[in-house]
Amino acid sequence: MTDTNLIRNFSIIAHIDHGKSTLADRLIQECKGLADREMKEQVLDNMDIERERGITIKAQTVRLLYKHTDNKTYTLNLMDTPGHVDFAYEVSRSLSACEGSLLVVDSSQGVEAQTLANVYQAIEVNHEIVTVLNKIDLPASEPERIRKQIEDVIGLPGEEGIEVSAKTGQGIKEVLASLVEKLSPPEGNINAPLQALLIDSWYDPYLGVLTLVRVVQGSLKKGQKIRFMSTKVSHTIEKLGIFTPKILDVDILGPGEIGFITASVKTVADCKVGDTITDERNPIETMLPGFKPSVPVVFCGLFPMDNAQFSDLREALSKLSLNDASFSYEAETSAALGFGFRCGFLGLLHMEIIRERLTREFDLELISTAPSVVYKVQKTDESNVLLHNPADLPDINHINFIEEPWIKATIMVPDEYVGSVLTLCTERRGEQIDLTYAGTRAMIVYKLPLNEVVFDFYDKLKSMTSGYASFDYQIDSYKQGNLVRVSILVNGEPVDALAMISHRDQAENRGRAICTRLKDLIPRQLFKVALQAAIGGKVIARETIAPMRKDVTAKCYGGDITRKKKLLEKQKAGKKRMRQFGKVEIPQNAFFEALKMGDN
Repeated sequence: MTDTNLIRNFSIIAHIDHGKSTLADRLIQECKGLADREMKEQVLDNMDIERERGITIKAQTVRLLYKHTDNKTYTLNLMDTPGHVDFAYEVSRSLSACEGSLLVVDSSQGVEAQTLANVYQAIEVNHEIVTVLNKIDLPASEPERIRKQIEDVIGLPGEEGIEVSAKTGQGIKEVLASLVEKLSPPEGNINAPLQALLIDSWYDPYLGVLTLVRVVQGSLKKGQKIRFMSTKVSHTIEKLGIFTPKILDVDILGPGEIGFITASVKTVADCKVGDTITDERNPIETMLPGFKPSVPVVFCGLFPMDNAQFSDLREALSKLSLNDASFSYEAETSAALGFGFRCGFLGLLHMEIIRERLTREFDLELISTAPSVVYKVQKTDESNVLLHNPADLPDINHINFIEEPWIKATIMVPDEYVGSVLTLCTERRGEQIDLTYAGTRAMIVYKLPLNEVVFDFYDKLKSMTSGYASFDYQIDSYKQGNLVRVSILVNGEPVDALAMISHRDQAENRGRAICTRLKDLIPRQLFKVALQAAIGGKVIARETIAPMRKDVTAKCYGGDITRKKKLLEKQKAGKKRMRQFGKVEIPQNAFFEALKMGDN
């Protein structure tokens, strides 16, 4: 167990791609957490998908031992956090478990939208902040300009920024020294009753459920009986350990220390992120404040290709929700797709990552419906309904109005692209709030409907600004809008998986785009198939799939034209009958392809 005065707990925060994980690699290397032969890039990113994409998805913890110039050995608990806005919940949890933050700013790019968002989160929880100017080895690096920008935009003293190159290892010693000198040690009494914060949990195929904890006061020992306060269940600690980044068993965890426990937790529901753990024999009365619950903003249905895989999908989702607390799901059924789940995500990237993980880690083939947001519907009897699935929208005669979520978006962009960004935001029904300049960069604040952002806003923004724009948002409020449900009918039958809610002005374009796409995706039948997009009873777009035709007149040699006509009329009547009773099978890939709305 370590003396609390020799402990420093800190998170690494930054915008996406500013070098958090590389800096964490260098800190691990400098403190001899791993031997040089064991080192690899992105040590803490242990998922294949993180390595492939070069992004951090899960916040990871590692304990390092650092010998300072005062000849004392300090214990540094480092938390590497994600940079993308969709994983902001991981960041807020990491910040709540630490006393300080290491702010990384790219010295060639400067302050970006997510830098601001993360710094403000750190200031909210009263963190000491150590600023680092990374990528100092690049020719485009401008440390002096960025120092001024940090002062102007964030309000932190720029001269304190340490110049670092996480790639070459320059300035790493200064960072470690600054962490020890500037950050305050944790507080906590070892003799007090046990109070520990549950930061994270995940499923290990060998060890079962691993729970990451931060001890606030008291101590955790092997064989101790503990109680999870919100669920009121008790377990006995079987294994106690820390990450160095390798797993290392310890006998005791004292105040201020971060480590993991295994305690034969069988059900996922027992491990609630943000819960307080206490001693069964000497419990405390008050719970720690924990974390504010995450609010999913994007919803979509996930259905197995093969309905026999439904129970596998349910098990996979319960294991993933243990690992990712910001993800929620509930069972639903669809006439077209069978049994599946309605899942809530923090954004489109989050949705994509979860889909990918289900496919890779659990070997599932899935279909996802169109992403939608949560609408508030006020019915004529004054009751309010939250609408997750467009197919569940009540009849138009029973609705007073529909409210949609709006976001407050902060976009940072070089000033030559300001015009095109403003045009894009206006096209998406945005309302400008603010436009300020810091040097050659503009900070644009807009209110936008989340529905317009969900599909392809981010991609469009990146492509029209050559990748220089950075985007961050938070949910602002709900506003009444002129919204309608666009239903897709195949052969007169509505397909619930393709229904969506859109603004009336754009409904026609969206409906036509889906009909056009389905025409190419649904194979030809023996009868004519009508594809329609409708708002209520009014059809707004239509495409027709021509029938396959057998040449019934091929065997007619000679004779009168009436003979051929008779055969053709007979065929026509047969096709008419078929159309009445014929059922169109929509292939599974058609759902997936039709819902790729990115290019309209």
